[in-house]
Amino acid sequence: MFYRQMGRIPNKRHTMFKKEDGSLFREQVMGTKGFSGTQSILYHHFMPTEIIKTNLIGKYLPDYEEQGPLKHRHLMTNQIDKKGDGLEARTYLLGNEDLFIGTATINERMNSYYRNGDGDEMLFIHYGTGKIETMFGTINYRSGDYVVIPIGTIYRILPNNNELTKMLFIESFSQITTPRRYRNEYGQLLEHSPFCERDIRGPESLETYHKKGEYEVITKTRGYLHSHVLNHHPLDVEGWDGYLYPWVFNIADFEPITGRIHQPPPVHQTFEGHNFVVCSFVPRLFDYHPEAIPAPYTHSNVNSDELLYYVEGNFMSRKGINLESITLHPSGIPHGPHPGTTEASIGKKETLELAVMIDTFRPLKVVKQAKEIEDENYMFTWV
Repeated sequence: MFYRQMGRIPNKRHTMFKKEDGSLFREQVMGTKGFSGTQSILYHHFMPTEIIKTNLIGKYLPDYEEQGPLKHRHLMTNQIDKKGDGLEARTYLLGNEDLFIGTATINERMNSYYRNGDGDEMLFIHYGTGKIETMFGTINYRSGDYVVIPIGTIYRILPNNNELTKMLFIESFSQITTPRRYRNEYGQLLEHSPFCERDIRGPESLETYHKKGEYEVITKTRGYLHSHVLNHHPLDVEGWDGYLYPWVFNIADFEPITGRIHQPPPVHQTFEGHNFVVCSFVPRLFDYHPEAIPAPYTHSNVNSDELLYYVEGNFMSRKGINLESITLHPSGIPHGPHPGTTEASIGKKETLELAVMIDTFRPLKVVKQAKEIEDENYMFTWV
């Protein structure tokens, strides 16, 4: 990301920064890759290490199903009844050694705060509005937002007026960034990138709470959830600066790359992490060669599993897929458009589909409880 500053900070790092009463603000360096990656420096009213209670809550790791026949999968997440706050509502559906993927339907505000100590998180807001309070400031979210929250960030999700917020989430064990091929050697997004820095939002306001009391922060790390109770408000930051902070990109700001003939999926790439990429399928003009076939060709994912989350519109290469559905097309067998959709696409000028794709370069495992929302016949819908 690019440099950003919010609130008050001293002129030089690692120097005295005093409050009006003469006491010191507490400096916290928050960095990645052993001080060699992106980092920010935050200035707290209280020491972030002032913890008065700790407790082990329990395991959070998903339980995967046993290996069965290799097949395409269709999970209907609109059939999940589970609801709750931004942490309780999470339903894990797939995962591997690099990331966990799931959905959550949020109908409550979080009372406790939360941080992921294992890696970055990406929250794709399918619908709903609200705000995310973080130690770096407050982010207002809306439909279509990708919210990227760096490892170790303390935050909580507050939906507006208790309205439903539906999100697709990724819990990554690595840093989530913009695609490397769209950045120059200085980190700036290039002219041929489908979005630029103007499209990216950081925290919009820094709300500082310098008050004492007991505040719980639930920390996720090492396969467990841990409770840490601070003796002060966790959002006590007077100011910060650096390159590490939560940020937002809305899918509506993705400018699709089109051509005379069908473009391969990498042109839709929006983010990347270690061993996975995230792509955005958005409304776009179709291919304009006079003999072009707009529908995608059948292809084999030789080195990757392909997951699609369906957001809006009619995905022109699929039949029988509802909004909020997830399809998984694993490596090892080919997949492609459903019968009749190739012919039906010829002559069409545009598509209004909206979907999020996650390609992983290690096989995805399916969580046992996903069986309850699976369309068992999906594998045979090409016949």
